[in-house]
Amino acid sequence: MAPPKSGGSLLLASEIAQGNPVSVFISLSHGAVTSAHLGNQSSGWAISFASDQMTLAYTSATLQSSAGNATVAACQSALAANTTAAWSNCFSMLTSGSVKIGTGNPNTDPSGYRGWITLEAAGQAYANNSSFYEDRLIANNGNVTADSASDLIPALQTGQIQFLWIYRSSAAAHKLNYLQLSGQVNLGDPKYSSFYSQFSYQLAKGVETGEVIKLWITVPADSTDTPDSLQFVVFVVKNAPTLLSPYGLVPTTPAKLYNSTTVPLQLQQLVSEGYLLPSGPNSG
Repeated sequence: MAPPKSGGSLLLASEIAQGNPVSVFISLSHGAVTSAHLGNQSSGWAISFASDQMTLAYTSATLQSSAGNATVAACQSALAANTTAAWSNCFSMLTSGSVKIGTGNPNTDPSGYRGWITLEAAGQAYANNSSFYEDRLIANNGNVTADSASDLIPALQTGQIQFLWIYRSSAAAHKLNYLQLSGQVNLGDPKYSSFYSQFSYQLAKGVETGEVIKLWITVPADSTDTPDSLQFVVFVVKNAPTLLSPYGLVPTTPAKLYNSTTVPLQLQQLVSEGYLLPSGPNSG
């Protein structure tokens, strides 16, 4: 079996669209698994099988910085108190410029634009101004960008940056400490879906709107091994609750099937068995 390749979902989708063969594509962006980014490699269907959320990862190197240590303490206090004043203090310290925050390139890594959307949501929730923390971070030169968030993990571990916008599942997988943010802003709580949708980020290929972060799986049109790829999709859908919970992901039960074409028999069987719920067209 070929080793898996990781990277920003939008960058990987672009590579697949350009003819780089893969068997299965797992993405944290719905747009990446549609024809908008996959082009002719889109199979016309994708399955949403878990949800994630944004967090700010940090390491022991962060705590060796007085500003980093104070910021961690302030944000942990905000989680405990869950008051507007406490969260305002947390985000004010994060965007003061006294600490550096790493971000994936929004045009290649969806966690990048989601980091900015989280700041917009926090600005609206805690400062009554959606651009307040975003503008503050930029004005204070507090942001460092790389192609993907994972590229900045070494910088986080050595203290070159103090925090990193990353998915909670990625923080868990890399055994990083992280700041748990309020469900109102972390893009992980379905009850705030309408609030998230008020915010957006302009990409080179269009506008991305805030929404609950979901994990998607599809098999590209020119999969290197379609039968085995579909068997793997079946395995993922049936076993997601057991496999994903240790990483902070919340399994979607039943998983949701979005399709604009007739789906393979294996997926039709999952629908009939109750593992999949038809949920509309796969467009984005």
